[in-house]
Amino acid sequence: MTKFAIGVDYGTESGRAVLVRVADGQEIADHVTPYKHGVIDDKLPESNVLLGNEWALQHPEDYLDVLTQSIPAVLKESKVNPEDVIGLGIDFTACTMLPLDHKGEPLSLDPLLKENPHSWVKLWKHHAAQEEATRINQIAEQRGEAFLARYGGKISSEWMIAKIWQILNEAPDIYEETDRFSEATDWVVSKLTGRFVRNSCTAGYKSIWHKQDGYPDKEFFAALDPRLENLEETKLRGDIVPLGTRAGGLTEEMAAQTGLLPGTSVAVGNVDAHVSVPAMGVAEPGKLVMTMGTSICSMILGEEEKEIEGMCGVVEDGIIPGYYGYEAGQSAVGDIFAWFVEQAVPDSVKKTAEAAGENIHQFLEKKAAKYKPGETGLLALDWWNGNRSVLVDTELSGVMLGMTLQTKPEEMYRALLEATAFGTRKIIDAFHHNGVEVEELYVCGGLPQKNKLLLQIYADVTNRVIRIADSVQTPALGAAMFGALAAGSENGGFDHILDATKQMGRVKEEVVQPIPEHVAIYEKLFQEYDQLHDYFGRGENNVMKRLRGIRDGVNKIDGLHSSLPVS
Repeated sequence: MTKFAIGVDYGTESGRAVLVRVADGQEIADHVTPYKHGVIDDKLPESNVLLGNEWALQHPEDYLDVLTQSIPAVLKESKVNPEDVIGLGIDFTACTMLPLDHKGEPLSLDPLLKENPHSWVKLWKHHAAQEEATRINQIAEQRGEAFLARYGGKISSEWMIAKIWQILNEAPDIYEETDRFSEATDWVVSKLTGRFVRNSCTAGYKSIWHKQDGYPDKEFFAALDPRLENLEETKLRGDIVPLGTRAGGLTEEMAAQTGLLPGTSVAVGNVDAHVSVPAMGVAEPGKLVMTMGTSICSMILGEEEKEIEGMCGVVEDGIIPGYYGYEAGQSAVGDIFAWFVEQAVPDSVKKTAEAAGENIHQFLEKKAAKYKPGETGLLALDWWNGNRSVLVDTELSGVMLGMTLQTKPEEMYRALLEATAFGTRKIIDAFHHNGVEVEELYVCGGLPQKNKLLLQIYADVTNRVIRIADSVQTPALGAAMFGALAAGSENGGFDHILDATKQMGRVKEEVVQPIPEHVAIYEKLFQEYDQLHDYFGRGENNVMKRLRGIRDGVNKIDGLHSSLPVS
């Protein structure tokens, strides 16, 4: 009897469910549910409460809508009998976190608390906890905390502890009301199974948890803030279990809402980028897997724990059991291209693209592809949403040099594509110089399927072969693989993720080869990028931060004026 698994992938703007055949990883049906509330970065829904700079929230009910809309849709489309669906796995952007009450419900659903922004889900790209992250890093360095080296020397404002501390500092009442803080992926699993567990992947990469050492000790948390001393055993409590563990069976209530059978195996949560590694058949070192979308998350396996500047973390068994999983990343990639076409491309160009029957990205890609490397005379720093690796600094901002009165939109577009490739090159060099070799690139996500020029630029800038995912829903495929792992071989699934990787993971036969003459030119351009990177990013010229400070000061004055009574 043919068996199937379902993977649910939660992205930044939408969630998607994919029904996968266990025998070979073939996707039988998929369905996307856009988040009704999207990314909340201006004001709270149905409210006049405005959000500050660098805020990014979401509505927790949007996540449940994905389950109740997309899972029934794939079952209906495929006509697969729910009895033949052996497992369900989910993955999430991370760190996406939320405060829960004593019943395990989000505080933002409480009518008395929903007007406070800190009661809501904080999306991965919520960067408003930078002040807390900076203090965490300073105190950890002063105390000589060993964990700091595992995260490239800096804890990010995107991660759990910084976000928790921001809540404590700015909304102590919300902190007190919180029974526990949860990754969104763990909360959704708890809604599916009625059982709360934490997965080792997000705990390791986003919450400073270590397989051998656990969380930092009480003394460290107390050094941050005496009110945080007992954080681990109170608001971070919960069993931390390995990836592929069966979190539990589907509850009667969720079975009725999804169309699956009660008791269907549900795997513990995972991170969207990390599940892509086995989904592409990668199970050994030397292969950098990049999930390319609004941002890029880059992962590689190693046989020992090494210190890498700016890495997002190294976690034992964090991706594939038996290996150390390294993660690095770029805070904005597709988001930069989207910003450019939405905010900087003239209407005349958009109308020309429309007349040609192409969307604006296709139109700009085609025109940009006519230029040779270096021909535009432009060079950019890809910091439109700060820098995640290797500088780990959300207060950095974008730069483009070389513009003249003759500069065209497609030239700027190409320069932005190249800038993100240079950012990836910095990450690869950091791994290489610290003994973690990157021999070839594996890419998945929305961007590789849409932009051939981008992939060629990445191959040329990094001088490495690129292999492309065969699935357009790679994270969902990976989540389904872990769902099959949770079911176990006795139910038609697997007992080890490596077995699932061999049977279900896959890439396309075609590869992208670097072009030698392009490699030579991009090497020169990268040296210029590298100098700019260090000049603006390592403290020689902090103009970006000074500009941000001036902006924030003006905004505070404007806010004060707007709050004064009119006489």
